[in-house]
Amino acid sequence: MSQRQTAIDFYHELCTTGALAQDAWDVLLPGLSARGLIFGDRPLTTVLRPLLHTGMDWHYLRWRSTVILGVFRKMAEALRDDPALRTQVHLTPEEEELIQIPVGFDAILPTARLDSFFTVHADGSYQLNYVELNGESPASMAYSDVLSELFLETPLMKAFSERYHVDTLAVGRRNAVDALLRIYYEWRGNRSKLPDLVIVDWEGVPTTTEFHLFVRYFARYGVTVTICDPGAMEFRNNTLYADGRPVDFVYKRVLTTELLQRYKLDHPIIEALRAGVICMANPFTCKLVHKKASFAVASDERNAWMFSPSEHEAIRQHIPWTRVVEERRTVAPDGGSIDLLPWASDHKDDLVLKPNDEYGGKGVLIGWECEQAEWDAALQAALDDPAIVQARATIAYEDFPSLTPGGAIDISRRLVDSDPFIFNGDMIDGCLVRLSKVTLLNVTAGGGSVVPAFIVDKRE
Repeated sequence: MSQRQTAIDFYHELCTTGALAQDAWDVLLPGLSARGLIFGDRPLTTVLRPLLHTGMDWHYLRWRSTVILGVFRKMAEALRDDPALRTQVHLTPEEEELIQIPVGFDAILPTARLDSFFTVHADGSYQLNYVELNGESPASMAYSDVLSELFLETPLMKAFSERYHVDTLAVGRRNAVDALLRIYYEWRGNRSKLPDLVIVDWEGVPTTTEFHLFVRYFARYGVTVTICDPGAMEFRNNTLYADGRPVDFVYKRVLTTELLQRYKLDHPIIEALRAGVICMANPFTCKLVHKKASFAVASDERNAWMFSPSEHEAIRQHIPWTRVVEERRTVAPDGGSIDLLPWASDHKDDLVLKPNDEYGGKGVLIGWECEQAEWDAALQAALDDPAIVQARATIAYEDFPSLTPGGAIDISRRLVDSDPFIFNGDMIDGCLVRLSKVTLLNVTAGGGSVVPAFIVDKRE
């Protein structure tokens, strides 16, 4: 049995000891509400245990994520510089225009997130598959920090800590602020003033509670932050205004696709960027790797020239075979030559279909959970509306404890998503952890739970 599983078993044993589980939930439930750990009207957490890593587990996940980040950083730079290569990610004409706007700093991914399944087997060996890169507007950096603080206050974690050293990964807010201030001062060329910052997203989005966590954290640095709907912004006299307040730094949480759907290229943020009077994170160039098709660029034989031998090995180990849905011949996962569309139809039980530019699980079709007619219709539709097919990844599962409505302990299996955060385009630190009882794991889609990740090692 692995050291990690031994720690998990001890935690679950504590859950059945006396009233520890109920006492822990009596701390968690009101704490979630009081600290803004709410997604829409739902508490972020429904279970009693965080994800537990040993130090070696976390070292491996961070190391391999750093290697894969290097793959995507190299790819983003190549896509930015090569219009012919860029056709493989299927930017829209409006997006092509936006990525031409100078941004005033180098980082394409000031903040981002790699979504993965990380399995630790009973013998201690690892299996790690990355399935998406959230390169545009990654949520939960602040949520995960505050969740860590709350879990540490529970009687369960206090009892667990008597046998195990516990370190949190609560570094998201600090690293995000560092990344954002770095690009702001690179854009300004000096440190003569604090930024006048605005967080921009639609009014009423379920992540608004996290925006308020960031507002309070930025205040520690003396930075005043406004939260603003895109419709409450204007550009006049060479100045961008958010709810009437002049701003020079936009932390853009609204997705580019949604902004373009509503405003095309006629929005004050875009005007201000063209005028060079604001800094914005993430820059529009992040779309180059935010598109699901970036995984196809990484694994497609046409692009082998782009990567080193060690990067090829990392792609083989960690990035599932992925192709944009189109009529072409290509190389199959087993190395054979295939006609892509007929092959994808015949192998639906081994594939997932994902729209090129959606989020929250929208439009994702799980091949092994749908009928053949539905799958084939989706493949045909993808010829006109870009999508990818991706090989079925090895999904990570773990047992997690929760309380039933009657107060009994239920320890049951959940799918586990481990999603390391990216900062400054070159650093991996912190991790979003999502749990679900169904295959489509996404809190935005209306299911699942978020828990913090802790590093634990047994005391001597």
